[in-house]
Amino acid sequence: MNPEPALARRLRSLEPAPTRRPWIIALGKAAHRMAHAAADILAERGAEPSGGLVVAPESAPAPHPSLDVVAGDHPEPGPRSLAAARALTEVTSRAAQGEEVWVLLSGGTTSLLGAPIDGITPDELTDLYALLLGSGLDITAMNRIRKRFSRWGAGRLALALVPARVRVYVVSDVIGDDLASIGSGPCVPDTATAADVRELLQRSGLWDKIPDSARRQVREAEAGTMAETPKPGDPAFGRVTLELIASNGLALEAAAKRAAELGLAPVVFDTPLAGEASAAGASVAATLLQDRATGDIPQPDRKRCFIWGGETTVTLGAAAAGLGGRCQELALAAARALAGAPPGIALLAAGTDGRDGPTDAAGAIVDGHTWQAVAAAGRDPARDLAAHDAYRALDAAGVLLRPGLTGTNVMDVVIGVKL
Repeated sequence: MNPEPALARRLRSLEPAPTRRPWIIALGKAAHRMAHAAADILAERGAEPSGGLVVAPESAPAPHPSLDVVAGDHPEPGPRSLAAARALTEVTSRAAQGEEVWVLLSGGTTSLLGAPIDGITPDELTDLYALLLGSGLDITAMNRIRKRFSRWGAGRLALALVPARVRVYVVSDVIGDDLASIGSGPCVPDTATAADVRELLQRSGLWDKIPDSARRQVREAEAGTMAETPKPGDPAFGRVTLELIASNGLALEAAAKRAAELGLAPVVFDTPLAGEASAAGASVAATLLQDRATGDIPQPDRKRCFIWGGETTVTLGAAAAGLGGRCQELALAAARALAGAPPGIALLAAGTDGRDGPTDAAGAIVDGHTWQAVAAAGRDPARDLAAHDAYRALDAAGVLLRPGLTGTNVMDVVIGVKL
């Protein structure tokens, strides 16, 4: 889903201000597209940004000479993320003196700006992020933890931009569109206390696995010897407005519209996909294999298109994991359930950002022949699924989808067709 038109429409609706020269801070997987939209709208009005920064997964030409571009690391923070966080420190020191700042936020920001708070080393932060990514926690729970230890999470960007007016435009990559979770909520107060974070880590069996420095930070915040994260009611948020401009739900609506244009009866599922990817794959495949469509479709003979959205998880065990991502694991599990299915049934599972896990694939397209195709290529698909090695299995079958980075991120989509 392209965020540019949505952001452009919203910015055009702002009351014209002849002297408006806002700072632009674009962060996340959609940063380039959103920054271009903002610069174009200003140009339409004969204005230009005062300056700013674009932080994205890859470098690209800046949409205006006053904007710097820095590429961060994803899905885990690294040296480029530290450089991006330092660049943001420099920009905020100047932008805070301006009249207005536009923060253009999208998914991936947490890692792209992944620098630690004082008292935690960069390596410890990376280890923490890796632990959380393999924990099976959903993105909301992960970001509730990550933001506490992140230099720019939990409302800290809003604090750095005081006293400027801050307008935040958001592309959601989380279930429920929780603004405090997207990008670890850089401009949103943190409602979770240190005690809440400790209890979440303990319930998840992670408390004793996180770095010692992180446990110390939590204990000291609980004891009141260290400052808490910025909370609701902090004056820093008094001049901050937040607006959602794109989400998974809007992407599903667009998919349904396109399906209808192609002569397929769309069935959009309201309940987001969540939980273990392999279980979700088996479930969506079972829906495709049912004799009649799920949902209220008056013409049972029509060709149908089933559409799901959401974000599943993959829980890694103690053994070394293979290569893949949640969409690839979902697709491989679906391929097992679809094995031997008649022609005309197929399923796509893909991340809308064009990258699923630490791979070059967004996901895969599977059908009743895929499971056997993996085996025919000399691999054991059941073993690959158990070892979270879906990438190699699906690559062997030639069914990976590699569109490249899309410049947006509104979670994942799963589309099944029954012809």
